[in-house]
Amino acid sequence: MVAVNANSTEIRCQEKSRGGLSYEVILAEPAPNVAVPKRPVTPGKNVSVEEIEQKLKAAEERRISLEARKMAEISIKLAKVEEATRKKDEITNEFITQTKEQLETKMETHVEKREAIISDMKEKLKIHAQEIEKTRETLEQQKANEQKAIEEKLKTAQALRDENIKKMLNRLKEHNTIKIAEIKTQNNQLENQKLEEKARIIENKLYTAEQNREKELLKKIEKAQKLERRAEVVRQNKAQTQDMEGQQSPIASSG
Repeated sequence: MVAVNANSTEIRCQEKSRGGLSYEVILAEPAPNVAVPKRPVTPGKNVSVEEIEQKLKAAEERRISLEARKMAEISIKLAKVEEATRKKDEITNEFITQTKEQLETKMETHVEKREAIISDMKEKLKIHAQEIEKTRETLEQQKANEQKAIEEKLKTAQALRDENIKKMLNRLKEHNTIKIAEIKTQNNQLENQKLEEKARIIENKLYTAEQNREKELLKKIEKAQKLERRAEVVRQNKAQTQDMEGQQSPIASSG
């Protein structure tokens, strides 16, 4: 800023923009009967062209120096802005990287837990199926053993009956043919009735045992089927989750 005082008049000069100047003129209160001094005239003094060129050159140098100083200040400000922007970008990128890593870690943990649950469920289903198969084989073996025991009992009963009949026939050899026939017939009928009664009782027991075993086996098979359906639902959910993750991976990559 340049200030020039002439009597009570003040002239201020201030640069407002590049290559331009603005002036502010302040006038004092009017004073009556004040003589205005005249500028002394210097006789015979002329300004040469060289002096004018030097003044113009000095003014141009001052203008260039002022512009250079302003450009330096602008460069410093721009550098500060760039540094602040760079730090902001670094913080943002670091936050994005940390968030992405945390999400990936959570997803990996979730997948590992889910795989462990599915693996455990498969192992349990496998063990349960083995138990069912073992139970079925045990029931089949028990059924075969019981059937064999019944057949052995029937054979033994038949042998005893034949032996008894033989003994009775030996004791009744002295009796007449009619008496022997009647006794044999009655004995056969009695033995047949007893054998039929025993066979009916044994058959009822076998039928009841078979029905109970079939009910128990059906319950176990139904339980195994429920577990298999549950495992199938888990496998389908896994496949859907993998498809969703596959669809989200390009989005995450583009992000």
